[in-house]
Amino acid sequence: MTAELMIGTDLAAEMVAKAAERAKALQERYGVQPCLATVLVGDDPASATYVRMKQNRSKKAGIASRSVVLPAETTTDELVAEIRKLSEDPAVHGILLQHPVPAQIDERAAFEAIDPAKDVDGVTMLSFAAMAFGDPGFRSATPGGIMRLLAAYDVPLEGAHAVVIGRSPILGKPAGMLLLASNATVTYAHSRTRDLPELVRTADVVIAAVGKANFVRGDWLKPGAVVVDAGYNEGNVGDVHFEEAAEVASLITPVPGGVGPMTIALLLEQAVDAAEAQLG
Repeated sequence: MTAELMIGTDLAAEMVAKAAERAKALQERYGVQPCLATVLVGDDPASATYVRMKQNRSKKAGIASRSVVLPAETTTDELVAEIRKLSEDPAVHGILLQHPVPAQIDERAAFEAIDPAKDVDGVTMLSFAAMAFGDPGFRSATPGGIMRLLAAYDVPLEGAHAVVIGRSPILGKPAGMLLLASNATVTYAHSRTRDLPELVRTADVVIAAVGKANFVRGDWLKPGAVVVDAGYNEGNVGDVHFEEAAEVASLITPVPGGVGPMTIALLLEQAVDAAEAQLG
């Protein structure tokens, strides 16, 4: 292996520790503990595990958790109503809807029910617009965490060619917008992209967010490329074939321990940001 690992665990721990200090200061000043509400629809084991993990990390950051668990047969209207209740509750400062939601639910409608002031996961259209226009606002948690990781490892983005594989509205698309704001030249790739390996070989930075295990192979990469694996598949496997890519890349994120901790850390940091703004 020739690539240096971009580890997210230590940086994420620092971010959570700083968020805890700020949460403590809010409680001392206002007598209010920042509160993050999590909404889970259905009983998918992986989603339930993610929610528990986020709640445990919230506790370490001095952030209170409120859990809303709804049955798998919940309708869009019922979910929207629950989210609106949380949006209107002054004791709740941030809202996280665990995704994906069951197929019968209009996920976009559910996201848009979140008060933008409480959109600490950066999933609303208003948050995306803020990222696209470079305005203040909440970053989508995974793309925002990726940008913090790239900055921590001094990855030069200005003028670099970044290829984002995946066009999810809460991962691929906002990642491209944030890279563009850092003066990278951005190409979006997806399932309809022709000659994908050839395109990826032109990239200085590769963001893999396609949701397919071991999808990006080592011979797709330009020697010395920076590879960020934003995927997580069964068996702790990312979207990049790690062993192959690590022989070609200069920097690469492991799975787990790379992007994942950064996602949760940014979520908690933004929950405290939201509480500070709401408490004035």
